[in-house]
Amino acid sequence: MGSLPDSIRKLYPFEPKKLRLQSGHEMSYLDEGSGFPVLMIHGNPTWSFFYRNVVVKLREKFRCIAPDHIGCGLSDRPGDAYSYRLSQRIADLGELIDSLELERFDLVVHDWGGLIGLGAALERFDRLRRVTILNTAAFVDSRIPARIALCRAPILGKLLVQGLNGFAGPAVKMSVSKKPLSAEVKAGFLHPYRSWSARRAIYEFVQDIPMHVSHPSFSQLVEVENQLLKLREREVTILWGGKDFCFNDHFLERWQRFLPDATVFRYPEAGHYLLEDETASCCEAIYQMADYDED
Repeated sequence: MGSLPDSIRKLYPFEPKKLRLQSGHEMSYLDEGSGFPVLMIHGNPTWSFFYRNVVVKLREKFRCIAPDHIGCGLSDRPGDAYSYRLSQRIADLGELIDSLELERFDLVVHDWGGLIGLGAALERFDRLRRVTILNTAAFVDSRIPARIALCRAPILGKLLVQGLNGFAGPAVKMSVSKKPLSAEVKAGFLHPYRSWSARRAIYEFVQDIPMHVSHPSFSQLVEVENQLLKLREREVTILWGGKDFCFNDHFLERWQRFLPDATVFRYPEAGHYLLEDETASCCEAIYQMADYDED
């Protein structure tokens, strides 16, 4: 926490904890408040900072747990000593869930957090109570924005993403629609990713998008997709930004085919970072989901 500037501490007023994983690397995670656990999984190129307002909203009544994936946020930067594959990400999160001895929990997922969070939670399905899905996917699909495809290009992609910050940098502008992020919030999102080496995980996430059956993570993606129908046995809410440049309404429609009984709130003017564009409404929806009286 001491490495964060005061301006970011004001926005992220938490004391992260650390868990040393079996891989040997330390995962930073928030564990704020007490009560029923709500597990919040971020995507790429964000970190637990993405959920800061949700944590503040929920922590007086719920236990808010928000990890930083290895290589992201305040977690370790392992360089070459890590696989960066989806299966490893799911294993890391599963290790956190088990180490915290979460007998039951709710799940909130966004972007890559969809695949990772659902991958770990579906393996512990009897412990999963409710799910809130923000713009994400957890199934095979052939659509990918051209700008992301460019970041996957050999040599050029690495130069763009790690060298020129051509993924996380543009994201703080492109991922909101209603109004620009303040300078302080932009700095908060970007603070962990200020150098070539610090952006390694961002690049690896882009490379790990399993678009073809030959991709090393494709089988893991299919494994998660094959379990999605189990979520029909759980309460699911979908919060969706209608102006997401990446996970557009095509992906929302696919979620609705998997989960026809899910409650859907579509925010037509919100972008990919919908927790920034629709902060109050989304935080309240997540709170109400966790607080819903099932009796």
